[in-house]
Amino acid sequence: MLVNTKAKVGVFSIALGAYLPQFPSLVPEFEAQYDAFKKTIPDTVQIIDGGMVTTKEQSQAAGDLFRAADVDLVFLQLLTYATSYNMLPAVRDLDVPVVLVNVQKLKAPDYANTDIPKWLGELYACGAVGEMVADLERADKRHAVITGVVEGGDPVVTAEIEDWCKAAQVRRRFRDTNLAQIGRPYPGMMDLYIDETNLYHRMFVYTKQFDWEKMWAIADNITDEAAIRAKAEDILDTFEIEGGGTVEKVWDMAKYVVAFEQWCKDEQLGFVASHYDGFAQGKAGVLDSMLIPAFSMLIKQGTACAVEGDIKVAMAMSILKTIAGTGQLSEMYSIDFDEDICIIGHSGSGDADISYKKPTMKIVPVFHGKTGGGYLTQFYPPTGDVTYLGITQDKDGNFKFVVAEGVNEEGPIFTFGDTNMRTRFSCGAREFCNRWSEAGPTHHMAAAAGRHIDTILKVAKIFNVPVDIVTR
Repeated sequence: MLVNTKAKVGVFSIALGAYLPQFPSLVPEFEAQYDAFKKTIPDTVQIIDGGMVTTKEQSQAAGDLFRAADVDLVFLQLLTYATSYNMLPAVRDLDVPVVLVNVQKLKAPDYANTDIPKWLGELYACGAVGEMVADLERADKRHAVITGVVEGGDPVVTAEIEDWCKAAQVRRRFRDTNLAQIGRPYPGMMDLYIDETNLYHRMFVYTKQFDWEKMWAIADNITDEAAIRAKAEDILDTFEIEGGGTVEKVWDMAKYVVAFEQWCKDEQLGFVASHYDGFAQGKAGVLDSMLIPAFSMLIKQGTACAVEGDIKVAMAMSILKTIAGTGQLSEMYSIDFDEDICIIGHSGSGDADISYKKPTMKIVPVFHGKTGGGYLTQFYPPTGDVTYLGITQDKDGNFKFVVAEGVNEEGPIFTFGDTNMRTRFSCGAREFCNRWSEAGPTHHMAAAAGRHIDTILKVAKIFNVPVDIVTR
């Protein structure tokens, strides 16, 4: 990642204080269970440890800690039965989901040899879950439940915890990085227009505005020839260039990529949305001709770059890149009615990590629908499962996710230099087009290899936005 972030996850456990003096053996038992639980949290996140809570005062202290750290998510381990006043003070002032981890230590009771301490300490967690959810609902808090077992390992629990941590990382990237808007959206694409203040209030993303004059000069001070040469070799390693590529051929491009990388670090940029609608002469023409591969190099390193000034699809690309490792700009291209296949793709910057073979780069005299000409890049997403994510808004400015899962299949694709996929949907191509369009997305969406709707639903719960599931 050009700009690194790390989610902050609040973690605490609760037990009924009345049990502890009655059954002193429960104290070391619960402490050991809590320590073991914390080790199941992946090291991709930073744990904010609220400790083992058995009183309202301890819960308040945990809440103070979580609030001060600005946690992205809270995991609550239910050790045994506990009253909800142990939980509520810890989460009362937070606006993030509370994930109730209802994980029993033992798979099944040894009925004849189970006394009360063993039952309370190793076989009783589920009794408190309903109480916790009831009071979270009354407190208007978002919540989820994970139920499972420790003994023998539980891959479902492990996967759920990892998924929630990925979702939390999206919030942290949106909160800690900035979005660069260069120029303005493509004229007339009113579905892309956005209120940046509303964006900050609802999705935490702060927009920094840049004009193209600054961008044309961005590489003027780049003089480190070793860094430029290394980046040129990185470009040649990333792309297959039509007619052959050399360091000298991509030298100017590499210089701009080095400059853009430093710019992303200096400005803490996790997203870039740009569109140039000028005359493309002089410096403008040089940069405009190589923006597509240059921004593709940034996408490869985790900074989502969207064409046509589309801020919302830049966010969708970032979400998928964060949770799935790939985030490819796409839109509906065509329908093959004979094969019942949707052709989906886009011209412009893309994600090399989604390409099963080396992406190609070639020079074209005209960028269709845009000024100038220059380098086009084509990426080759693999066959198999694929997820699409669009982000849109309603009339009141509220955001909504639109998602679909399908399967990319082998077959002919367009060869004029744009990335495209042959996607089959379970509802059929005609019905997919109807349903997706009726959901009211922008005409852009992001794509990722694999099936990721379940994780996207967790991201949506963290951001408190609705989700339209078109097909899966």
